[in-house]
Amino acid sequence: MKKFLLLIVAGCLLVSAVQAQSSNSLAKSIGFSFFMNDFTSAQRIRSTSLNQVINDKTFARMAEMNAGFAVNYSKQMRDRMSFSAALGVSGLRYPMPGRNITKNGTLLEFSATINAMMTTSDYYVQPYLVLGVGAHKFDVHYGAFIPAGVGLKLNVLGDASVVVSSTYRVPVTTETANYHFQHSIGIAAPLGKKN
Repeated sequence: MKKFLLLIVAGCLLVSAVQAQSSNSLAKSIGFSFFMNDFTSAQRIRSTSLNQVINDKTFARMAEMNAGFAVNYSKQMRDRMSFSAALGVSGLRYPMPGRNITKNGTLLEFSATINAMMTTSDYYVQPYLVLGVGAHKFDVHYGAFIPAGVGLKLNVLGDASVVVSSTYRVPVTTETANYHFQHSIGIAAPLGKKN
């Protein structure tokens, strides 16, 4: 419970820091993405090592992952920083530590992240780093996690853009959340004109 409260406080501080960044904010966008949850690769890396998984080529295949869809909101805060929020849903049997989950259920996830862009929106390709907070609900269980990873925004569709990302989700509530990767691809379109 202490970790969950700490996560809520960190989320509030994160949002307030983002809102205080700049009064000269840029575009807002909304998008949809398709994602894959990969618990298998994370478990293999934790039980051996990343080096071993790379050498043995034992990363999970698509058939070992669980698919889902998300609605994404993004707001450009500065030239090289944006805030993103995502609400995702997927069907799976969530592998909770110490619990024997025997049936598939619906996993609802919400995450709020800061994206540190390597280039400005003047470029067609924008690689970025991701760090944030998140929470999920599976059946009657609630959990919290920290998403950290990398992404790539491709500004090649006029006003719309293609967004690809991969995050490693580190559990905060270790009783109801598990380590896993989430790989996503989506499209985002602006909500209005730039300020």
